[in-house]
Amino acid sequence: MSFFANHMLVALPGLQDQNFSRTVALICQHDGDGAMGVVVNRPSEFTFGDLVDQMGIALRDDTLRDQRVLAGGPVHPERGFVLHDGEGGWDSSLKIAEGLHVTTSRDVLEAMAAGDGPQRAAVALGCAGWGRGQLELELTQHSWLTVPADPSVIFDTPLDARWQAAAGRIGVDMMHVAGHSGRA
Repeated sequence: MSFFANHMLVALPGLQDQNFSRTVALICQHDGDGAMGVVVNRPSEFTFGDLVDQMGIALRDDTLRDQRVLAGGPVHPERGFVLHDGEGGWDSSLKIAEGLHVTTSRDVLEAMAAGDGPQRAAVALGCAGWGRGQLELELTQHSWLTVPADPSVIFDTPLDARWQAAAGRIGVDMMHVAGHSGRA
């Protein structure tokens, strides 16, 4: 069985689920019991400043105030997930690949707010989850492309360009895939 941690799922145009239409999800964990990922191209209504204000964390690094928080998926939308580079040393981190981690503990947000966080980070509220065999079934139904994870897509590419950029990692132009409705 193939597992897809350290891969991005790129929603194909035929995927009609409003939670995942035209999304890119970084798969953080995948094993025989299911998969967990974070959508990396859908903005939430919140900024980093809004988030730390709600948590009572002092924001000393004002460059992050207006950074958009992602809508990471429909599961646990009240829970924060920080995708980041570097090693860190945060309380609750999962290594996805060399230099790519997901952390769910408050200490990484406190460090970011103080200007001591990871060099590159994306904050998301919520995640995506698939039960045992569910992701594999969706792959056989041609709902997703699987693409090796690329930190530059996650951290450096503008949100509205990530869907096409992720697919482009394997030479696919989403504007030419059957079922595309012409929206860019």
